[in-house]
Amino acid sequence: MNLKDVLVFSEEVAKAMKENKPVVALESTIISHGMPYPQNVETAKEVEQLIRENGAAPATIAILDGKIKIGVNEGELEFLGTNKEIEKVSRRDLPYVIAMKKHGATTVAATMICANMAGIKVFATGGIGGVHRGAERTMDISADLQELAHTNVAVVCAGAKSILDLGLTLEYLETNGVPVIGYGTDILPAFYSSTSPFKVNYRIDTPEEIAKLIATKWELGLNGGLIIANPIPKEEELEESYINSIIEEALKEAEEKQIAGKAVTPFLLDKVKTLTGGKSLEANIALVKNNAALAAKIAASLSSSF
Repeated sequence: MNLKDVLVFSEEVAKAMKENKPVVALESTIISHGMPYPQNVETAKEVEQLIRENGAAPATIAILDGKIKIGVNEGELEFLGTNKEIEKVSRRDLPYVIAMKKHGATTVAATMICANMAGIKVFATGGIGGVHRGAERTMDISADLQELAHTNVAVVCAGAKSILDLGLTLEYLETNGVPVIGYGTDILPAFYSSTSPFKVNYRIDTPEEIAKLIATKWELGLNGGLIIANPIPKEEELEESYINSIIEEALKEAEEKQIAGKAVTPFLLDKVKTLTGGKSLEANIALVKNNAALAAKIAASLSSSF
């Protein structure tokens, strides 16, 4: 198999890359499995437009008919947001979905892999996966963390999803040498909330300085990704103790129903949305947009370094 036969670039992304203009990768699991319709498609379009407004080209990544699409059109966005047969694709699933010519929505890990194949260095998402609560019993650890350990893509996110064990997630990242950078904050944001009991490794206050750190890491030959933790805007966040109590209730129900593996996160996010009366969905949309704008600014600064 020739990689060129599998990678398909949208016209917008191909043009940007040919002209050495910045590009920001976006995942598709958030569209197919992370939000309800029509908010999923509306948000995807708004996020892409925000990236354009901040000086970069958006590249939403997905697998369609076994092809890795680096950038999708409006019809494909609609398809990703409404079709119920789309696989959730992480590193493990990529060869199967491509070989069988299926459709797939890429997780953080798979999006990093595909972005790296395409030469895209910056990726915006909502929150990364991590070490699940109770992982000392279940060994449930997201493949996102291992991908961050060795794939050269910088990930702009609102921290790890707050349904996770944030302390153990940070420990895992530290063991694998993945820097966690707080954008304008010393505290690790916790997805729906801008605060948590944990600190980031380094605080950096400008996109230009973050781009400089990213370039320096890879120029030193230190392979692996970086996390740029960008807090949800204060006016959009959910209070830390409130959202934590909701998450505890959702986790209890997931355990009672014996939900496991890659079904856990979609179940918990949907349950949290229900228990918060939709407030968590509004917060999720706000933080994804916030991350996209920052990622575009970082990509614009970084494109002059490579």
